[in-house]
Amino acid sequence: MDQTPRPLLIGGRPVDARTADGIVVENPATGEAIGVVADAGTDDVAHAVTAARDAFEHWRWTPANERADLLHEAAARTIARADDLVDGLLREQGKARPEQEEEVEWSANTLRYYAELGRNSRGRVVPSGEPRTQLNLVLHEPFGVVGAIIPWNFPLLLLTWKLAPALAAGNTVVIKPSELTPLVTLDWIATCFDHLPAGVVNVVTGTGPGAGEALVAHPDVRVIAMTGSVPTGQRIATVAAPMMKHLHLELGGKDAFVIAPDATVVESVEAVAYAALFNAGQVCTSAERVYAPAGMHDELVEALVDRVGRIRVGDPTGDGIDMGPMAAERFRAKVADHVRDAVDRGARVVAGGGVPDGLERGYFYAPTVLSGVDHDMVIMNEETFGPTIPVMAYDRIDDAIAWVNNSSMGLGATLRSNDPALIKRFFEEVKVGTVWINDPLTDNYAGPFGGMKMTGGARELGEEGLRSFLETKHVHWDMSPDVKDYWYPY
Repeated sequence: MDQTPRPLLIGGRPVDARTADGIVVENPATGEAIGVVADAGTDDVAHAVTAARDAFEHWRWTPANERADLLHEAAARTIARADDLVDGLLREQGKARPEQEEEVEWSANTLRYYAELGRNSRGRVVPSGEPRTQLNLVLHEPFGVVGAIIPWNFPLLLLTWKLAPALAAGNTVVIKPSELTPLVTLDWIATCFDHLPAGVVNVVTGTGPGAGEALVAHPDVRVIAMTGSVPTGQRIATVAAPMMKHLHLELGGKDAFVIAPDATVVESVEAVAYAALFNAGQVCTSAERVYAPAGMHDELVEALVDRVGRIRVGDPTGDGIDMGPMAAERFRAKVADHVRDAVDRGARVVAGGGVPDGLERGYFYAPTVLSGVDHDMVIMNEETFGPTIPVMAYDRIDDAIAWVNNSSMGLGATLRSNDPALIKRFFEEVKVGTVWINDPLTDNYAGPFGGMKMTGGARELGEEGLRSFLETKHVHWDMSPDVKDYWYPY
């Protein structure tokens, strides 16, 4: 493997970083090195921001219809290169092939959605105090340079949820991908966005404390859009506060899955397994707490043990794989710590609980079911971000709803039920940004995604996603030069 770091993408061309330091990128299924990227520093970030700032002066005045055509072209190129992008994601990120294919398709469709939404509105006219001579306009304008800090679990999709609306709104963007998954991002931007004007989209690779913090601290970056952990979001807020930057932060979750007394075990097991184990549980909306009626608990746990035992775990480049590895050893170790703490406090591991046989290479962890859990355990309170299903029994649905809300996080929650009164009560009482009834983890291009409480107040997708990258201006226009009788003197 060539040890020379991949160049950055700045101003529409590859640019060698000003530091010789590199970051080795691994295949999480094998632990083998698959590439090296630059560990960009402050000067590199400043170079990218300057390119984006200069490009903004032209891009913001590019007609919305022209921007839409350019985004549609990026979507078409993405679909044309889908097989290559999926193969790259399989090696670099580790989700199962169907999940990687879905990520690429969703990324293309998100570009298409915002291409059209960006044509739709520049603002509105509001009634004026004097309708004959005055006009009041509310205008939505781009901020300028957006810094996009992207996680490793959906390196293209969660980038697109920021990039597409930011570009449609007329902003330019500097991307800092995760140091775990930068290779496909570099390839995607280089091949599917090179028809955009130079400097509109730029990529700097590096670490969070390095390139990430430099991006947040740069005074010409007016928006920071980030998906990641609460501590990272708090650090970004601290650095950005003196410059009053606009922050667009989605900071994880501890989502609950409630099975109502009227739900059936067979269908609920299928829903829980999908909600908890998609991408090996490395989803901010993963079901990390399952609450089941006491009378159903044992049957549900037994059925879950059978269901997860049939999930095919392995290298996602192989055939017939349902679940791939975790992203890195430190994340697998965190899952093991959460499971160990639960067992020490009285929980039982009834399925999984370690490295699957024959998968000692890479960062695999078996789908794990725990019973006998309670809220004294870390696994029921802190984000685990791994393939675990802790199941807790409840006697009253009131208790389950209270437990859903008893979290500092507020991203999403799922209810399995066909009781309309309970469903209405649930979605009105739970304090989360997305409520799924019977069909967990489903997104909608036109529906806003984001959380409440410590998860942050950002919204992606939908009209709200576009509005996040626009600031509002009010114009009061009086067409008459006459002196007004309400001016001085009174």
